Amino acid sequence: MIYIETPRLRLRDWEETDLEPFSRMNADEKVMEYFLKTLSAEETNGFYRNIAAEFEECGFGLYAVELQENKEFVGFIGFHRATFEADFTPCIEIGWRLKQEEWGRGYATEGAKACLQYGFSKLGFTDIYSFTAEINTPSKNVMSKIGMNYLKSFDHPKVEKTSPLSKHVLFHIK
Repeated sequence: MIYIETPRLRLRDWEETDLEPFSRMNADEKVMEYFLKTLSAEETNGFYRNIAAEFEECGFGLYAVELQENKEFVGFIGFHRATFEADFTPCIEIGWRLKQEEWGRGYATEGAKACLQYGFSKLGFTDIYSFTAEINTPSKNVMSKIGMNYLKSFDHPKVEKTSPLSKHVLFHIK
């Protein structure tokens, strides 16, 4: 099923053929620079199963993203229920991950803007959050470009305090 279409992107259900490029993307050190580690093929398969389970349970999730022009899988953009221990959780998070070859083309911004509209108008969300490591300037820029507002910095409870990825920023939109 296609959930959202933009001039250049299609946000849709995941397909079995997405697993191999998804695994390659998650193994790319540059793509995963602001995450704790790259993911093995087995870990990516587990992530894929978690995405499918969230769709089944909630009716929304991280949508597979393909290019309109050639139907090539390029990553994901969508929603996730963040439930780790924090003063703003549980909450609906918007997030994205695109393969490195597609960076700098505005796809994350284009897809995330369309996702926000879908979340508010079709899914009935009233608040959407996004967060990332404080050093992740590209994602912070996308958050600003899609109209989200910076709320605060926080130490992510699932990241060791000694890690350069511990300090996170929280953005929000109503």
